[in-house]
Amino acid sequence: MQYDVVIIGAGPGGIFSAYELCQTNPSLKVAVFEAGHPLEKRRCPIDGEKIKSCIGCKSCSIMSGFGGAGAFSDGKYNFTNDFGGTLYEYIGKKQALDLMRYVDDINMRYGGEGTKLYTTAGSRFKTLCIQNDLHLLDASVRHLGTDINYVVLENLYAYLKDKVDFYFDTPVRSLAAEGEGYQVTTDDGAYTCGKCIVSVGRSGSKWMEEVCKSLEIPVHSNRVDIGVRVELPAAVFEHLTDELYESKIVYRTQKYGDLVRTFCMNPKGAVVNENTNGIITVNGHSYEDPAKQTENTNFALLVAKHFSEPFKDSNGYGESIARLSNMLGGGVIVQRFGDLIAGRRSTPSRMQEAFITPTLNATPGDLSLVLPKRILDGIIEMIYALDKIAPGTANEDTLLYGVEVKFYNMEVEVDHHLQFRYPGLYIIGDGSGITHSLSHASASGVYVARAISGQV
Repeated sequence: MQYDVVIIGAGPGGIFSAYELCQTNPSLKVAVFEAGHPLEKRRCPIDGEKIKSCIGCKSCSIMSGFGGAGAFSDGKYNFTNDFGGTLYEYIGKKQALDLMRYVDDINMRYGGEGTKLYTTAGSRFKTLCIQNDLHLLDASVRHLGTDINYVVLENLYAYLKDKVDFYFDTPVRSLAAEGEGYQVTTDDGAYTCGKCIVSVGRSGSKWMEEVCKSLEIPVHSNRVDIGVRVELPAAVFEHLTDELYESKIVYRTQKYGDLVRTFCMNPKGAVVNENTNGIITVNGHSYEDPAKQTENTNFALLVAKHFSEPFKDSNGYGESIARLSNMLGGGVIVQRFGDLIAGRRSTPSRMQEAFITPTLNATPGDLSLVLPKRILDGIIEMIYALDKIAPGTANEDTLLYGVEVKFYNMEVEVDHHLQFRYPGLYIIGDGSGITHSLSHASASGVYVARAISGQV
């Protein structure tokens, strides 16, 4: 079947590409191919009772399907060029921020109205952090919550489904240049198009690497972020989360000079499993609805590792650490901070004696047998540093879940239109190695749609 535009991946980048194409050039025949399920069929089987841990579904409903890995995230859209990607290097800082605000306007029209916009501008916590050798990054953040984010996606799909052909549970096996266009091949057949937008997300990193090899597209080595997810009583961080909601805090370790950062803070949220290419890692969600909130707050502490020659497989390095955790714990490992400092593993009995109830059923264990010493030392330093601005962070019963890994695609060589060396072939979203967040991925989708329609 012939299409004007084929979009590979129905995550934020793919969704907003399709939306903007419908707005700017509704006569185009557009198809979206997605390896995962439609939104209404995305159901993780873990219920905490009959099924307590990941069973390795063929298609992980947390990581893939309409909405991408962001569908069941806590729906945080950060509007900043300081983190979340380097989109601004290709399209300019002003245009990047304008596109993020445009995405926010769409989200508000499609069900997000009434949600709160937070900002670090003028926050007293910026001074408090500096006084304790911590650095609070500037940003505005819209928090939709996992529940409202789902509503927004439902409404966007309702708008798109009669205007765009969606192929769910249809992974694209190969992508090839054909004449003046492209051919995408699936298990059900081949489809051709004049222009192609690739938006496969982080979970499509291995597929993206194969495509770049087959099309001889240059890529640059990227990084991997490795760390843990911290869970503690919500009251410990309440003074920050009530005002800022999401606080991106960076610390430079004294021992190694490595940068450790907080990531994806979920006030009164829950810790969850993720399945990326068969590897079980950990993440966090939070809800706007008070009835779904917990008594705990969770956030990631991540150490970014950049590798130099001759090593080129940063994602493979992160995978090997995650696999070790899976080997020892059968999935995610959880450890009390006090046990980690005392040099002993957490046991079920020690966990039961703790003054905090875990929100994820994980295996008590010893993270020092999993994480490299340099990374673990940095995380411990960061916890003590955070304890100065949020007393209680370094309590013995603070829980550490491991491992959390943020895989980054190899950064693909594209022009200022986010176009490959092949005309009409675009790479957007987290699969590009250029964007790392919901807001940046969505903005990149809008941008290439406008480029296809001749509006940039």
